[in-house]
Amino acid sequence: MLVSAKEMLTKAKAGHYAVGQFNINNLEWTKSILLTAQELKSPVILGVSEGAGKYMTGYKTVAAMVKAMVEELNITVPVALHLDHGSYEGAKACIEAGFSSIMFDGSHYPIDENIAKTKELVAICEEKGLSIEAEVGSIGGEEDGVIGKGECADPDECKAVADLGVTMLAAGIGNIHGKYPDNWEGLSFETLDAIQAKTGDMPLVLHGGTGIPEDMIKKAISLGVAKINVNTECQLSFADATRKYIEAGKDLEGKGFDPRKLLAPGAEAIKATVKEKMELFGSVGKA
Repeated sequence: MLVSAKEMLTKAKAGHYAVGQFNINNLEWTKSILLTAQELKSPVILGVSEGAGKYMTGYKTVAAMVKAMVEELNITVPVALHLDHGSYEGAKACIEAGFSSIMFDGSHYPIDENIAKTKELVAICEEKGLSIEAEVGSIGGEEDGVIGKGECADPDECKAVADLGVTMLAAGIGNIHGKYPDNWEGLSFETLDAIQAKTGDMPLVLHGGTGIPEDMIKKAISLGVAKINVNTECQLSFADATRKYIEAGKDLEGKGFDPRKLLAPGAEAIKATVKEKMELFGSVGKA
């Protein structure tokens, strides 16, 4: 059974640890993350980008797969299925498809429009018992070879969005999607501290969890971050393990690769990555 992320994140903020959101792209990724969460007795959030949702043939397929997998694998830890960086239309589609949590990323809109659209989605989620994440201040990243620094959110705008009743808030504090450049200036803890002062008990979200030094992760958690997103690190570990398997030439006597064996090393690599992150975030044993 899928659950809203509200309870797990409220507990995380109060307990000064963070719940990991790990993005899924196929059955193998999903299985690896769920089994690791169960083994470590950690709550977990499965993130689905709109692109990944399309790749897996649609949100209804994703929701059905995850719900069935939770049942078949006897997963008893809290699991939330969450739309990551969703559009307004995508958020509504995931609500209808059976997701238990959504993110509406209105950070690219003027703040008044971000607030208006977020407010409407909050009302729908409250009625259906779903959790909702909003964003203020864009998260940096790479586009056409150009790496953005990442915009720091305005604490007053964060308060205005938090006051709408969202479950959690993603605020830009200099964090970046993908790999961090060598000249990255680090997280703005001054901004994060100011945002927490304005938003109180609201669980805060740190996107771009791959590549942030451990000491920064721990400090961010101490300043109110209760959810940390990890995607790129899983992609890299999966790809590296698969590449090594292929380069080793472990085929079936020249008959070609067995897809189940081909994907197994990558799946094991994701387990190791998820375990490492859950231990760092402090969520082990918190289910």
